[in-house]
Amino acid sequence: MKRIFLCLTVLAAVFTAFTATAKEKKNNNGSRQMAVYGVAFYNLENLFDTINNNGKYDLEFSPNGQRQWNGVKYRSKISNLARAITNMTTPTTPNGPAVLGVSEIENITVLQDLVKEVDRQLVEQGKSTWNLQIVHHDSPDRRGVDVACLYNPRMFRFLDVTNTTLRIPNYETFRTRDQMCVTGLLGGDTLSVIVNHWPSRLGGQEQSSYLREAAAALSKQIADSLWLLRPHQGVIVMGDLNDDPQDKSCAQVLGGKKKADGVQTHGFYNPFWQMLDKGIGTLAYKGAWNLFDQIIVSGTLLEDNNPDGLHFRRAVVNNFDFLRSTEGTSKGGPLRTFSGGAFLNGYSDHFPTEVFLVKPRR
Repeated sequence: MKRIFLCLTVLAAVFTAFTATAKEKKNNNGSRQMAVYGVAFYNLENLFDTINNNGKYDLEFSPNGQRQWNGVKYRSKISNLARAITNMTTPTTPNGPAVLGVSEIENITVLQDLVKEVDRQLVEQGKSTWNLQIVHHDSPDRRGVDVACLYNPRMFRFLDVTNTTLRIPNYETFRTRDQMCVTGLLGGDTLSVIVNHWPSRLGGQEQSSYLREAAAALSKQIADSLWLLRPHQGVIVMGDLNDDPQDKSCAQVLGGKKKADGVQTHGFYNPFWQMLDKGIGTLAYKGAWNLFDQIIVSGTLLEDNNPDGLHFRRAVVNNFDFLRSTEGTSKGGPLRTFSGGAFLNGYSDHFPTEVFLVKPRR
């Protein structure tokens, strides 16, 4: 009887140990540690210096122009934008976005002032500096505004940049911002970010739609050319697209889908479409929300297609309380720099957006 009891005890111990081991493995597999990276975009709303070096197009943002754009206002604008950027942190991304695309900047000088102010504010808060690096290119846009890319070298290893001009057939005088494609390594995986500021709706949404459709086709062409070289790499199309996710340029020409299910590896998923459906936007016009500031991820960055590599986790609109207007008809919308010609000492007429990419730690 004692021998039978002893055997049963041993068997029970072995079973318990096996069950615990199996449970531990299941827990480990179900809660893999992830490295998290932010990839963001921010329209900086006419970030001009105070020097008129572009004739009539730059006169507005000079001390003698209509806005009386002087050193005090410029430095306040830089400080405000730096505050917005330094707040783009989470418990898993304490050092801010790894990559930040920006638009409506005049030149590299304003970006140099901005990244210096970001670090100054971080030091003031007792935090480590980010030492953001700048990728800039002068575009042929008539107003002299460009797109650019800032990146944190501790997270993103820069490899290459190309700039592509949008040309419209039978419209030789057309000028807009070039599309900047920045390629680097994020978490050891190759990622290309195409930074955009598509043509505006000047003249009407429908009348100007063909210009943004052409811009979307160019972004798709750039992505396809990247995949010819590296079929499995991640591609992000970001920017102020001057269209909403459901508009033809985004949904049909670029092919940004509303849901991630079924998106092919060389297709695109637009996580901001469902946000707009819920009434979340990045800019307000006549009391209605638009979501022009989009970050559209390729199918190669979706977990179903790339579970062990860099992949999309979630998206947010960084509509921090201090970025919001608190009064008037624009209450709740972005607190812009000027409104009706009056200096509001705000931030931008757009909220910044961000997606978070994760990669399992080995």
